Amino acid sequence: MPKHARILLVEDEPAFVETLRFQLQRAGYDVRVASDGDAALAAVQRAKPDLILLDLILPGLDGMEVCRRIRDTSTTPIIMLTARTGVGDKVTGLEAGADDYVTKPIQTRELLARIKAALRRAQLPPASDTTMIMTIGDLKIDLGRHSVFVGDREVPLRAKEFEFLTYLARNAGQVVTREQIMRRVWGVDDAEDSRTVDVHVRWLREKLERDPSRPKLLQTVRNVGYRLAG
Repeated sequence: MPKHARILLVEDEPAFVETLRFQLQRAGYDVRVASDGDAALAAVQRAKPDLILLDLILPGLDGMEVCRRIRDTSTTPIIMLTARTGVGDKVTGLEAGADDYVTKPIQTRELLARIKAALRRAQLPPASDTTMIMTIGDLKIDLGRHSVFVGDREVPLRAKEFEFLTYLARNAGQVVTREQIMRRVWGVDDAEDSRTVDVHVRWLREKLERDPSRPKLLQTVRNVGYRLAG
């Protein structure tokens, strides 16, 4: 991850800000703070953070809208922070463009693990060579250039989608469980958040499959997990 990675904390509760800023700084991060949605959008342009911690409920623009606007121009990793625990809220946050979702009260060790994993995913590998290309049927994954093709069509993927697909490709033909995916791609053991995996599978199918409603490449193995057809 970047040395002294810069984190933008978007949160309007002063006591929570001070506590979390102290914990993040103690872990070695450079922390900037914005207390509302408009300030957050300005800070993204000004501070160029490596990662954004974004509260869902904010004065003015809420976290969902802020996330959508950031995603219009940036692929910076976003972790949403909220007291809402419903699956629907988590899915909505992911669909707005968040990379991860952490509910309050926040466990520091879990948050730091998720931050570390998100920063690691955001780092691109070095220049490509032919040994770094994976081919599965019409699917080609260039690990060096961080690019994906289906036939002659290039498919743009975000960092987490790319890592997810690469993990499936390395295990092509084998079933991987949601728990295994959460551990490898999100860096946490959290079966309760496995709905996150299902959302990303849907995104990948929409980008890779000819008919996402009848997937042939990224297959569901009922009550177990997923398999990339080998």
